[in-house]
This record gives sequence, C-alpha cells and structure tokens, in this order.
Amino acid sequence: MPDMLCSLVKLPPLRERLAALRTDGFTIRRPHPWERESLDAFVRLHFSDTWAQEVSVTFAHQPVTSFVALKDNKEIVGFAAYEATRKDYFGPTGVSPDVQGKGIGAALFLASLRGLRELGYTYAIIGGAGPVDFYRRVVGAQPVPFDDKDGIYRIDEEPGLSE
Repeated sequence: MPDMLCSLVKLPPLRERLAALRTDGFTIRRPHPWERESLDAFVRLHFSDTWAQEVSVTFAHQPVTSFVALKDNKEIVGFAAYEATRKDYFGPTGVSPDVQGKGIGAALFLASLRGLRELGYTYAIIGGAGPVDFYRRVVGAQPVPFDDKDGIYRIDEEPGLSE
C-alpha cells in the first residue's frame, strides 16, 4: 500500500455531506476524552490492535486529532485519525462494514484533512493508503514515488540515523 499525497489548499465542501449524514442519524465530531475506551474497543473489534494504539495517540493532542462517526449520537460506527503515526499523516481510518457506502468515510476523511490544514499544513500524507481509488476520487490524492511501496511502515531504521 503506497503512501499518497494530497493538497489541503482547496478541499471539497464538507457542510452538505454532514447535513446529509445528519438526516440519516449520523454525526461526525471529535471524540470526547470519556469516549476513549469505547473508541479503542470499536477499533480493536472492527480493525486491529495496532490501529487502536495509533488512535490512542490522538488523545494526547489538543484538540484531539481524530474524529468519530456516531449513529444516533450514541454508537460509534467509524473513526479517522491524523497526526497519530507521524506529523502531517492521515490515518488510520475505518467505518463499520454495516454502514459503509453512506458517505461516512469521505466525511471523516475530509474533516481530518481540515484538521491538518488548521495545523498549518498545505499538503497531507495518507499513510499506507489502502483504498487508493477512494482517496484519488475524493481529493485527487496521488501516490508518493518511493522505492518501497509500503512507505514508512516498512522502514527498518529511523531516517537520518544511518547517515
């Protein structure tokens, strides 16, 4: 899975997406500190322990550098993190299989990109992008040319230490 790069200068509108999701009972927002354990359990159940560890880092930032999707303002059905693994990186992210295809993933992604832009970045790196076509379609993201198609996740040593 390649890393991808996208511009944060001109992002697609989000307001209409959020309004449409609200009519279906979905809310996108930053998680509250007391929701940390619930988010951790959701990520571990539907995705992986590794992703849960990455998401936990987002609670150390102010504001929290993740978003959740909630059904009826109660049940977590999706999440997106940024500035979790590395600075200026988006991911991990995921949506519960039973609600995929409703635009939740795109809304979480765009909210996170706005969060990165608020931090002062003009470009974002999508780390280990799984759904390459999705990222390309939503924001025009492009794969980062890199010899190792797995990006930073397969680097054996910390960059710069062996020079």
